[in-house]
Amino acid sequence: MGIAANELSQYVIRPTLVYLDRQCDSAQALLLGVAASQSALGSALHDRRGHGLYRIGELRHQTLWDDFLSKDPDLASLVRGLASQHAFLRGPHLELTVNLRYATAIAWLLIEQQTTTLPAADDVLGLARIWRQIFHPQGRLRDFTQAWQTCIDPAILIAS
Repeated sequence: MGIAANELSQYVIRPTLVYLDRQCDSAQALLLGVAASQSALGSALHDRRGHGLYRIGELRHQTLWDDFLSKDPDLASLVRGLASQHAFLRGPHLELTVNLRYATAIAWLLIEQQTTTLPAADDVLGLARIWRQIFHPQGRLRDFTQAWQTCIDPAILIAS
């Protein structure tokens, strides 16, 4: 059993996006959908595809820091502020599994790095296309939509 979608949205995703000054309904819905399709909202936090709610691979994590965050010291500092003080230095990739806000920030920046516009928060197929492009190129759109229907109550998005 994973994290309740409404709690993940309310206590992790929204506050992280607000912290990054990136809050919008579409971003929140997309991250919730990615977590649903990648790990069933945390039911399984590690497999060969990567770590944590969003199943981010170590190479992608490192590349994001090296090629994207290193060019924006203010944003890098903001993201680093979400990481555990000492644990990050010993095992930065473990933060993707144990630190939900850090993992959410990294997942969002992977999206931001490659996407200029987001579909509407209720455009599940549009959200699925971004998920497939960024997180699971071999995935099928129906995998995302099925995870959405299984894990996410539409009332969550209205209540947000």
